Amino acid sequence: MTDPTMHPSGSPEQPAPSSGPLPVPPPVHRDRRKRAVGWQSKDVLRASALIIAIYVVLRLLWVAHELFFVVFLGALFGLAVASAVDRLERFRIPRGIGAAMVVIGFLAILTGFGAWMAPTLRQQSRELRVKLPEAADKVEGWINTHQSGLVGLLLGNSDSDSDSTNAATNADSASTARQRRDVVVAAASDHDSATLTAQTAKGANSSDSSAKGTDTVTVKKATAASSLKARIGARMGSATHYLFPFLSSTLAAFGGILLIIFLSVYIGAEPATYRSGMMHLFPQRTRRRAGEVLAAMAVALRKWLVTQLIAMAVIGAVTTIVLLVLKVKAAFALGLLAGLFEFIPTIGPILSAVPAIAMGFLDSPEKALFIGIAYIGIQFLENHILIPLLMRGGVDLPPALTVISQALMAMVFGFIGLMVAVPLLAAVMVPIKMLYVQDVVGDRLDALDADDDDDDDDDD
Repeated sequence: MTDPTMHPSGSPEQPAPSSGPLPVPPPVHRDRRKRAVGWQSKDVLRASALIIAIYVVLRLLWVAHELFFVVFLGALFGLAVASAVDRLERFRIPRGIGAAMVVIGFLAILTGFGAWMAPTLRQQSRELRVKLPEAADKVEGWINTHQSGLVGLLLGNSDSDSDSTNAATNADSASTARQRRDVVVAAASDHDSATLTAQTAKGANSSDSSAKGTDTVTVKKATAASSLKARIGARMGSATHYLFPFLSSTLAAFGGILLIIFLSVYIGAEPATYRSGMMHLFPQRTRRRAGEVLAAMAVALRKWLVTQLIAMAVIGAVTTIVLLVLKVKAAFALGLLAGLFEFIPTIGPILSAVPAIAMGFLDSPEKALFIGIAYIGIQFLENHILIPLLMRGGVDLPPALTVISQALMAMVFGFIGLMVAVPLLAAVMVPIKMLYVQDVVGDRLDALDADDDDDDDDDD
């Protein structure tokens, strides 16, 4: 038999040459594992351990949220200190000494300013304590004179308050009339004169009716004048107890300040140590991107803090000058209050304007109106000129999102949550933009302003 693969000449048959390259067969994985459908026991255990760990961490943060926020403020100030230490390092000053110099110098400036302004601030703070109740009475009197208008509709007493006030007034008047009538009857029985008794009783009844009317008007006025003050005092008392619980513990507040100062020194002296330590928490394939995100967060927080400190000084000085021009009492104390509350955006200026407007009512409602207009003008110039000029290269936070975050943090964590709401929002917005909007969604969105990116390009 003849082999079909053999040529008739006896040589093996050669395959015909192909016109293109031969296709490469796919690799055969002989050790392919069998995939099981559903979760195995180890998968369930791993997921359960992960959920329990997340719950424990969230529970720990909830219990120790005050410490967490204090540490966050210390890191925030430490970033600003590190920026100043970088400039001092150009003069061959060691970072540890430079960080201590920056912090001690800042505290010395605050102490010197406080010592210089202490006599004036002490006198004006005493004047504020005396004059603010008088200003509240002026405001109440002005509101009471406009009860029939829009002010009365917005701030007037409710029906239940009016009914309870009238009932209390009638009861007091009836008790007074009854006591006076008993005195008259006793006096008439001692003198044994029916005529004198009748005349005296008649006069007593007329005097009782007039006294009743006088007492009713007096009690109504006193109640109307004190109801607003009582309501405001009750609301302020509850708000103070809720927002400022740390004021009841001076030792805890002092310890928090010391912790912020030490963290500022340590982080400002060796920021690379803490950054490298955080890098070890990420896998090696993601460390480059994580480093970019952390660097952008540091830039955003440093820009925000420096902007707020400069804005505090500028707003405090401008407010003091404006109040001095308007001849408002305790102008320096009110200006200092405006500068301090500037650290809390959006809500802080409103809180600082309330006592200034109340002090304006000591002179006239028109002056209080001018003070309110002045505060609005200062905030308008700040939001449209000062802050955009200082925040170049930082994070642009939407105002609505800022207000919502402040309200939420204040409701959940109180005053300290209100303080850290905006910088915490600025820190969270950076990874959301870089890791989700850029990497997942794919949109071209700058985490920081274009000015900062232009500066980086120029440096490159």
